[in-house]
Amino acid sequence: MHTLKIEVPESVLLATGQSREEFIREAKSLLAAKLFEMGCLSSGKAAEICGMHRVDFIFAVGKMGIPVIQLDEEELKREFQDV
Repeated sequence: MHTLKIEVPESVLLATGQSREEFIREAKSLLAAKLFEMGCLSSGKAAEICGMHRVDFIFAVGKMGIPVIQLDEEELKREFQDV
């Protein structure tokens, strides 16, 4: 596994009031959520970044207001065609 290092000034960490571990955990979650929202990562790969199970990740991003299923208008019509 390769590691990516992102440098953040200590002042940013202090401004959040979080411990280093809390900041890292939240930063990973937010990065994974954004990459998932943009369609760059699957829910499974995004969950890996967070160290979560896929289902837990899906519930977490849903609570953030990020759609977990993105259907276009035609797909929505097909989904509700027989309802």
